[in-house]
Amino acid sequence: MAKQDIAIRTQDGTAKAGLFQPSRQPAVGAPGVILYMDAFGPRPALDAMAERLTDEGYVVLVPDLFYRYGDYGPFDAKTAFSEEKTRTELRGMIGATSQDMTRRDTKAFLEALIQAGATGRIGTVGYCMGGSRAINAAAAYPDRIAAAASFHGGRLANDDPDSPHLNVAIIRGRVYVGSAGVDDSFPPEQSARLAEALRRAEVDHVIENYVGMAHGWAVPDSKVYDERGAERHWKRLLTFFDETLR
Repeated sequence: MAKQDIAIRTQDGTAKAGLFQPSRQPAVGAPGVILYMDAFGPRPALDAMAERLTDEGYVVLVPDLFYRYGDYGPFDAKTAFSEEKTRTELRGMIGATSQDMTRRDTKAFLEALIQAGATGRIGTVGYCMGGSRAINAAAAYPDRIAAAASFHGGRLANDDPDSPHLNVAIIRGRVYVGSAGVDDSFPPEQSARLAEALRRAEVDHVIENYVGMAHGWAVPDSKVYDERGAERHWKRLLTFFDETLR
């Protein structure tokens, strides 16, 4: 397994990304995964998660969704939202990086995976703000993305016109949503709304509530990281991808 730091040309500029390739890839049709970051950006914790996916044989891309801001951070996931300066900066960056921007960028991300040899099925997985983007990507590129997973993703069925639940009828792949036990960014009413939209669209899906887990539990440098919960998330994610992308 090796990581490459690459630059991806998008409609709006150049996005930095980490590209992780398994030491042994099949001659034809390697599966690929786009890992959509949480609010704190690409960093060693996400690299470690990408490496775990790569160890399972996936070509993995971890793009910087905040590339339009140039150099920023690094942010400490344990303290960034506790300090006024970094909290204000992060909220501004999240709010100004629209779902439509990430949808457009994903076209270039998919091409980067193909160039890296991932010509098989593609999956997406996102954490926190990345969860909604992973699902919207599956709707934007239904012929390319076969599986989309969200863990402690927020605002998956909100009142905005770009809410993921409004786009699920276009999805042809499978969807898995792992929600934190109590999460103000994805309350029970949003979970019910998303479930109804997925059922009506006849999308193969699972929405699972990780009781006792807090928002951010699956990412190893999070202040609420929970090892047992994280391992449960890995079991679900790897099974989901193995069943769908192989």
